[in-house]
Amino acid sequence: MRFNEKELVFLSRQPPERAAELGMRGPKKGDVVKRRLVKLIVNFLFYFRTDEDEPIGALLLEQCRVEREDDQVFSIVFLDEAERKYLFECDSQEQCVEWIDAVVKARTRWSSMGYQTKHAFRSTVGFLRRPHKHTLSLLFGVLSVCQYPLLYIL
Repeated sequence: MRFNEKELVFLSRQPPERAAELGMRGPKKGDVVKRRLVKLIVNFLFYFRTDEDEPIGALLLEQCRVEREDDQVFSIVFLDEAERKYLFECDSQEQCVEWIDAVVKARTRWSSMGYQTKHAFRSTVGFLRRPHKHTLSLLFGVLSVCQYPLLYIL
């Protein structure tokens, strides 16, 4: 099954399990913290510019580690790309704990159900973790799937 840009944008517009404006720093050397609207939907963490409706990127929460870095900061690191660390700055310690719990549950829920992404897919989804000006790339790779309203997702 393949995803295309319209399906990912549609998924990003579904009611999120958690959403907030957070400080976000990407994995590139020299990246700075920027305010982003971050939405947790199923096992994707979509991020948006605060003044735009379409996501500029998404993190597939599979085979990743979530760690608390500071009282108000947590990170997401992918096991097969340990050098790529995404940092998220929350407004309070309580918000940080809530986000960590939500991300861990989203990651664990889908992994424990057996919806594992193949390593080859992880490399094709890499483009989603790099911000694009307005949209996500067109094709999204082959997935193991489960049913979601009108979509197949991990």
